[in-house]
Amino acid sequence: MTSAQLSARSGAAPVTQAVILAGGQGSRLRPYTDDRPKPMVEIPGTGTPIIGHQLEWLAAEGVTNVVVSCGHLAEVLQDWLKSAELPLSVTTVVETEPLGRGGGLRFAAAALPRPEEPWYATNGDIWTRFSLREMAAFHEERHAVATLALARPRIPWGVVDTDKFGHVLDFIEAPPSPYLINAGVYVFAPEFTAMLPEVGDHERTTFPRLAREHRLAGFPIPQGAYWRAIDTAKDLTEAAKELRS
Repeated sequence: MTSAQLSARSGAAPVTQAVILAGGQGSRLRPYTDDRPKPMVEIPGTGTPIIGHQLEWLAAEGVTNVVVSCGHLAEVLQDWLKSAELPLSVTTVVETEPLGRGGGLRFAAAALPRPEEPWYATNGDIWTRFSLREMAAFHEERHAVATLALARPRIPWGVVDTDKFGHVLDFIEAPPSPYLINAGVYVFAPEFTAMLPEVGDHERTTFPRLAREHRLAGFPIPQGAYWRAIDTAKDLTEAAKELRS
């Protein structure tokens, strides 16, 4: 079923606003993050920082307004946003002290232009492409308060396949993980904002509560769609390699 068919079936209104959490220090990406926040690190070969790719993707998915939550070296990110030709309207807020991911979401959501409408959110170090419209329709169909995208990352090592007798059958390089993980991309209902902690992590507080109440949904990113978290220099290298291929 296409995203348009899903939207028509669910009667979901388009989601047109989003939050990007861009306040992390990115210590594992040093020296790239010595003079810029993590979302300002460029994907080699593109000339565009991670957040630039995110904004292009959000605009292509129908988002018109984005709130960027800044922290570490906020002025570098703010200066780039002011000078770049952006495909949508961007507002920045600055955490003067770390609020945690849940607190950061709540703080940024207060600046959304339409608080009575649903909203997307993404971590500032995610580079991905899949249909957010389809995810929003999935969220609406399940009457969820929050929906998280689920990814199946590749295992960073080669694995050995054996039969039940212990005979080696094959060697598989970097296979997909058998487990799904939180991909760092979300759809939230308007009432979700008030459920977030003012300081702390929503994955330790709000999400477990919603899961117990069966109001938390998980949307598997479709097979073949691109997803990668940029955490280390190796991730940058791998992303550039995947882009070339």
